[in-house]
Amino acid sequence: MASTLSDQLEEVRCHAEACLYSTGSVLEVRAGISAMANIPLPPSVKYRYIAAETMIIENGVNNNRKETIGSLQRLSTALNILEKYGCNLTSSSRPKYWRAVKHNNPVFRATVDAIQGGRAVLRLYGYSNQQPDGLSFPDEVVEPDIEKVAAVTLEVMSLRMELDMLIKEAHPHPEFFERIIPSLNQKEDFGPISDAVAIPSSLRESQPLYMSLASLSQSPTSAFLPVRTANASTSTSISTRHTDNCTICAIFPVAAHCNSCVQWLCTECDRLYHSSAERANHHRTVVTSSKMRKNHSSLLSWHCTHCTRVNSNQDILCETCERPRLASSGSAKDEFPQPFTITEWQCKSCTVVNAGSSILCAVCERPRLATKPPATPTRPTPTPNRPAAPVLGMPGDPDSQWMCQFCTYINYTPASVCEMCDLPRPEPTKMRVKLHPPSQVKKVPVLSVKPKDPPMEDPDLTRQKLMKEEGLKLIQLIRDGEKKGVSPEEVYTGMRVSGVGNILPCDWLKAELPHLLDQICATATSSRLADLKAGQNQNGTGTSEDTGVEEEQTRGGGVTLSRAEAKLAWLSAGGDTERAAKQALRDRHSKVKELCSLGFTDEVQCQEVLRQSEGEVRGALSLLQRPLMEPFHQRMWSDQPEPPIDINHPDKQRVCRRLLAVYDLPSWGRCELALSLLQERTASYSLDDVVQAVRESHDRDFIRRVLAKECPICLSDFPHSKMQSLTSCQCSVCCGCFQQHFTIAVRDKHIRDMVCPVCWEPDINDPEHLNSYFSTLDIQLRECLEPEVYDLFHKKLTEQALIKDPKFLWCSHCSYGFIYDGDQLKVTCFQCRNSFCAQCKKPWESQHGGLSCERYQSWKRENDPEYQRQGLAGYLRDNGITCPNCRFQYALSKGGCMHFSCSQCRYQFCSGCNNPFHTTCAVIHCSVTGLHAHHPRDCLFYLRDWEPGRLQALLQNKGVEFNTDTPPGTQAGLCGVIEQKDESGQQTDSACGAQTQPGHAGLCEKHYREYLVSLINSHSIDPAPLFNANELVLACRRYQVDDARGELEDDVTYYTRILEKLIDEVPLGDKVPRKK
Repeated sequence: MASTLSDQLEEVRCHAEACLYSTGSVLEVRAGISAMANIPLPPSVKYRYIAAETMIIENGVNNNRKETIGSLQRLSTALNILEKYGCNLTSSSRPKYWRAVKHNNPVFRATVDAIQGGRAVLRLYGYSNQQPDGLSFPDEVVEPDIEKVAAVTLEVMSLRMELDMLIKEAHPHPEFFERIIPSLNQKEDFGPISDAVAIPSSLRESQPLYMSLASLSQSPTSAFLPVRTANASTSTSISTRHTDNCTICAIFPVAAHCNSCVQWLCTECDRLYHSSAERANHHRTVVTSSKMRKNHSSLLSWHCTHCTRVNSNQDILCETCERPRLASSGSAKDEFPQPFTITEWQCKSCTVVNAGSSILCAVCERPRLATKPPATPTRPTPTPNRPAAPVLGMPGDPDSQWMCQFCTYINYTPASVCEMCDLPRPEPTKMRVKLHPPSQVKKVPVLSVKPKDPPMEDPDLTRQKLMKEEGLKLIQLIRDGEKKGVSPEEVYTGMRVSGVGNILPCDWLKAELPHLLDQICATATSSRLADLKAGQNQNGTGTSEDTGVEEEQTRGGGVTLSRAEAKLAWLSAGGDTERAAKQALRDRHSKVKELCSLGFTDEVQCQEVLRQSEGEVRGALSLLQRPLMEPFHQRMWSDQPEPPIDINHPDKQRVCRRLLAVYDLPSWGRCELALSLLQERTASYSLDDVVQAVRESHDRDFIRRVLAKECPICLSDFPHSKMQSLTSCQCSVCCGCFQQHFTIAVRDKHIRDMVCPVCWEPDINDPEHLNSYFSTLDIQLRECLEPEVYDLFHKKLTEQALIKDPKFLWCSHCSYGFIYDGDQLKVTCFQCRNSFCAQCKKPWESQHGGLSCERYQSWKRENDPEYQRQGLAGYLRDNGITCPNCRFQYALSKGGCMHFSCSQCRYQFCSGCNNPFHTTCAVIHCSVTGLHAHHPRDCLFYLRDWEPGRLQALLQNKGVEFNTDTPPGTQAGLCGVIEQKDESGQQTDSACGAQTQPGHAGLCEKHYREYLVSLINSHSIDPAPLFNANELVLACRRYQVDDARGELEDDVTYYTRILEKLIDEVPLGDKVPRKK
C-alpha cells in the first residue's frame, strides 16, 4: 500500500513540476498541489528536498494549541513568501534583480528570516553565495536550475496548503502532524481513546485536561453523555491511549487492539506482527477509528449549540432545552461559562487587547473591570438659566443674541464682552425684517402724534464706531504702503509723527523721513561728543571744546550712524527722535562690543565697518575678515602651484595636519604613516605617490612594494601609479617606455605591431581578439600619445577596418587603398591618378578595353616584345603573391621560404597555398606548438622538393605544355626573377641572380620548379598518382587517412587502395591560386 502511495505521489509530483516550469495553467498547478497535499503520507516521506518535518517541529512546537496554531500561521506566511521567490525564478520573465535576496528587506526579515529553515530553502533555490547584506547566486551561474527550483517550489506550495488545512481543521490526515506536534491534540484528545467517551466541546474547553471519567460522570451534564466501550480493557486503558495511529508504523489508523501484547495496530501491521507462531493465539478486538465514527454519528445525530445535547436526527427540538435545531446561539455566552483559562482581555475604555495576567490596561492604565468613561468636554460651556418661555431681553429671545465676529461664539445681552475670547461686542447691525402679508384691518384716521426727542447716543458705541473707522483707515493705509514697498511699522509710525493732516503717511515718509533720519544721526553724534566732553571736564583734563573734539576724532570715538540704523531705532522708539538717537547709540555700542569679543579690538575700524554694513554685524564681520583672507584668496586664484609641504619641518604635528587638510587622508594614522615613508633615507618617494599609496592601504610593506616596481624595459623603479599595463597580459611598464613603444609602433610599424613590448601579446591575427583589444587600447593611447601620433593611429585603424570591405582596392602603382563602388574594369587611383584593372590589378592599357583579363594576358604574351623578352620571369612577376587577407598584390616570386608576411596588414600566410601561419592551431590532433601552417598536397611547400623532370612528367601525363627554351633577348646565365629578400633585418625586393640551367627556360632551378608548380596548380592537377610508397604512406598519416593494411593484401593492391582513399577523402587545397 505504501509503495502504491509513493508511486501515486511521484506521478502527481512529476506532472505538477512540468506544469510549474513549463506553459501549464495555474489551475493545473493548483490541482497537482492539492492532490499532493491529500496523499496520506507523513511529511518525512512526502517531501524530498525541504526538511518539512524539521521545519514544523522547530517552528510549531509550543505549550498549548493556540500558540501552536499561531506559530503554524507564521510558518505558512513565510512559506508563501518563499513560494513567490521560487515562482519568480521559474517564470519566463524574471525580475531584474533575481540574482540576490537582501536581508534588509522588511518583508524578508518579518517572514522568511523569522522562522527556522527559511534560508535553507533559499539555498535549495540556488542562493548559495553568502553576501554581507544577503544571499545571491554564484557568479559562475548564469541561469538558475529551473527543474530543481520547480521541484522545491512545488514542495513549498504543498506544505503551505497542508498547514492551511491543518489550521482550518480541514486536513484529511491530521494524525501525521499530531504525532510530531503533540499540542495539536489538546483540543479534541485528552487521553481517552476514540472508543471510550464522546465529550462535548463546551465541557472539554471548560474542564482541566487531567479530569477523569469519575469526575465527568458527576458533572451536571453527565446524563447527556453516551458512554460506549469496546470491552473492559478499553475502559481501563483510557488514560494510556493518546493517538489514533498504529503504535508500530505510526502512519495508518488503528484497526485492532491486542489485549495480550497491549498494541494498537493497523491492518497491515496486525497481519505481519501476529503472523508469528508465538503471537498467533493473541486475542484482538476490532477498533473503529474516531474519524469514521465521527462522520457516521454526524449523519445520525445533531449537536445542540445551546446545551451541547446530542439529539437524534429526527428530532426538531432539543430534548433538554427544547430549542430548535437551527436556533441562534446568541445567549449561549450567558448560559455557559467562558473557558477556565483566559489568555487575553480587551479594555472597555480604549479597546486594546491586553495579556491575561495584566490587571491594568497597557495603554490607558485603567482597571480590567472598569467601564468606558463618559465623554466630558474639556471646558464646560456656561449656559445661563433660561426661562421656560422666551421673554423679551432674556436668553430665550432671538433678539437678545449676538455673535462674536472674532470667535463666532453666541452671546446674550446685556453682556457687551464675548464670554469666550473676552473681546468687545461689535456694532449692532440692522436685523433683517421679515415681511408679512398685509392683514385685513379697518382703516382709521391718522392722528397727529408729537415727535419724540432723539435718544441719547451711547458713548461706548460712539467710541467703538470711531475705533472701527480708524482701524479700517489704518488697514487701507497699510495695504497702500505694501504696494509701495513700505512696511506696516513705518506706516503706523509715520501716521503718529505726521499727525492727521491731509498728507498721506507714505508721501510723508518719502519726503520727510530721510531728513529726520539724518537729524537722528547728527543728534547721536553730538550726544556722544557731549558725553565725552562732560567726562573730560569732570576729570579736569581740559576745558576747550575744540580740544575735546579733536581728541575724540583722533581716538575714533565719534559715532557715525547709517540711515538704516537710525531707521530701526526710530521705529523701535515710536517716532521719538531723542529716544531713537539714544537707542541707536546703545545698539551701536553693543555691536562694537560683539566685534571686539571676536578678536577685532580696533574700535575705529569696527565703527567704520558697521557704518558701511548699515549696522549689520555679519556684514561688518565679513568686511573685517576680508583683508585677513586676502593671501588665501590670492593663493587660491593664482596660477602658481600650491606651495610644497616641508616634510623636514621640526613640528611633525603641523606637517600631519597639513597632509590631512590638503590631501584629505582618511585618518591621522595614515598621515603619520605617509610622513614616516617620506622621511625614509633609503627610498626617494614623491609626495603624491606616497599619498595615493597610503589611501589604498595601511600596510607599510605593501606600500613599499607598490612604490618600488621595476620596469622590465628600462629596469628603473617606479610607483604603481606611474606604471601602465595592457588588458591582454599581466606585464607592467613605466609610462615613459609605454609612450615611446607605441609612438614608434604607430609611426614606423604596422598596426599589428602595437602589442605588449614585453611578451608581445595578444595574437592580433585572431579577428575575435582584434576588435576588443583595439577598443581598450584606444582609451589608453588617447591619454599618453601626442595628438598627431594619436591621429595617425586612428588613420591606420580606419585603414585596417576598410581592408575587410570586399570593395576595397589597392592601387598597383602607388599602393594607395580606397573603396571602389563601380562596375567597370578600369579604375583610376585618387592619389596618383594612374589607372589599373579592378580584376587582375595590372596597369591599364588600351588593349585591355573590351577584353577579359585572360584574353588580355594571352594577347600580351603573343604581341608584347618586352613581355616576350622577360620570358618566364615576367610571367612569375605578373602571377606573384596576393595577400588573402587584404588582397594586396606583390610582383614577387614565392622564393625559398614559403612563410610570407604582408607589409600592409601583417597577415602571415603560405605563399604557395594561402593557408595562415599561426601558433594556436585549430586542427584536431595537431601536436605542433610553434609557428606553423597546414599545407595541402599540391602546395609548392611539398612540390618544390620534386625534380623538374618529375614535375614535367606530371604535366605531360595531363597534356599540359610548358617552356624549356630561353626567351630571346634575356640575359643569359643569371635568373632575373624579382623576389623578397631579408638583408640585415630589412626586407628588400631584388633580382634572384642565381645561375640558370639549360632546359629551364632561362630560370634558375628553384624558380623553374615554381613555374612548373604554377602550371600544375592552374590546371588543378593532383600529384598523388606520382607518389612513391613512402610518400603515399606519409601523406595518409599527415591527413589522417586510415592506412591499415589487410592480412592477405599485397603491395600493389594495398598502395592502390590507399591512393584511391587519399584522393577520395582529402581534396586539393581550396585556397591554392588556380588561375595563372
